[in-house]
Amino acid sequence: MAQARLPVFYQELGVPDTLEGRFLVLSLHLFAVLQRLRAEGPQARALVQELTDRFGADMDTVLREIGVGDLSVPKKMRALAAKSASLWDTFARAEAAGEEALAGVIAGALPDDQVLDEGVSAGLAHYLMEAVSALETQTFVSLGAGNVQFPGIKPAEDRHERRH
Repeated sequence: MAQARLPVFYQELGVPDTLEGRFLVLSLHLFAVLQRLRAEGPQARALVQELTDRFGADMDTVLREIGVGDLSVPKKMRALAAKSASLWDTFARAEAAGEEALAGVIAGALPDDQVLDEGVSAGLAHYLMEAVSALETQTFVSLGAGNVQFPGIKPAEDRHERRH
């Protein structure tokens, strides 16, 4: 969750600093970690459950902090849980199809009033593919201890310069 809160995603990369933008960035990171943990099979079930429970608790806190009333929180939480599961499934299918397909899914994940620039969605897709690869090299014991190492992310202009 700390990685998803880094200002580089919002100030330099261009993800909208909104509830939806932050939810997207958090969802990308959780997807990468969950993909890695699922590769461990049954021994990772408890850790997967713990991680998704913490995600739910964090979302509950965020909803309350932004002023969602106590009676509305359970309904909003159910909607967020459904959206998360759908988004992670969509990310998995797109990841298998490649970075361009993943960028398209990421671009469509925000509401119409928060359209991502093509370069932003491409940058996030590239970052997610790097994160998935980086997590594959980390041990289950390390992940279970909370020692998750994500790759750095470069602002759009740095990625553009790299291509030339």
